[in-house]
Amino acid sequence: MSEGLDIDLRQPVGDDDPGNPVLNIIKGWGPPLLAVLVIRSIIVEPFQIPSGSMVPTLAIGDFIVVSKFAYGLRVPFTDIEILELSEPARGDVDVFIYPPEVSDDPWCRLKRIPKDWTLDMIPGLPGPMRPCTIDYVKRLVGLPGDTIEVKDEIVYVNGEAQNRATIGEYEYVNVPGCSAQTMKEYTETLGTVEHTTLQTTMFGMGSHDMAPTTVPEGQYFFMGDNRDNSADSRFWGFVPRNYIRGRAEFVWLSFDPCKKGGLPGLGAPRFERLGKGID
Repeated sequence: MSEGLDIDLRQPVGDDDPGNPVLNIIKGWGPPLLAVLVIRSIIVEPFQIPSGSMVPTLAIGDFIVVSKFAYGLRVPFTDIEILELSEPARGDVDVFIYPPEVSDDPWCRLKRIPKDWTLDMIPGLPGPMRPCTIDYVKRLVGLPGDTIEVKDEIVYVNGEAQNRATIGEYEYVNVPGCSAQTMKEYTETLGTVEHTTLQTTMFGMGSHDMAPTTVPEGQYFFMGDNRDNSADSRFWGFVPRNYIRGRAEFVWLSFDPCKKGGLPGLGAPRFERLGKGID
């Protein structure tokens, strides 16, 4: 009985030959890596927050999980949507492709790996010379057909002022430099979504007013919650529907880059933010 059991647990005859080491690596790591890539392409994907444009909702150093199927399912590694599940809603925090930096390199249409990521060490590998896109994260303010206006820091949607209430002062620490500045914190109700925003108290640095602007069909208007420290649709325009990569769901990891005693290049962990939902 034991001899039969031993035979069942042995590798097939001939597998003792190491063969081609590269092929063995592909066989061993290929399937799990492919599974990870597919999951990142169509289900969820992690992103790191490098700037303060969404403070206080998202902190610099947050790592967030983004649902790639919140609005629809796409063909893996493409922007081709095969099943629409829902439409982006006012107040959602979304990750999207930054329109002004979309590369016109023809290889980008195939989503190839940029050569500078591989240091051009894989002979014959075609692909773009630099990353095809840059990802931004902002809050969705204007839907197709909406008229958006910003006047004296108040957001107007179709002529209706979005309610805002003062919370108090907020110490905003920017990176790099870790310099602190005191800002005003508000609770804003954007449609049915209540969230917090910041406004600078520095003279001449606020009041980024915008005349009434209508959002074109099939496009969206985004703003950062840190209103006076955000390059958003007020400055560079609208985001096409197929540029929206997904909805931010929660914080899965967070580091404070301005606190000492943490990990090099990351900072001290913020345990209180782990698992925090993004509203």
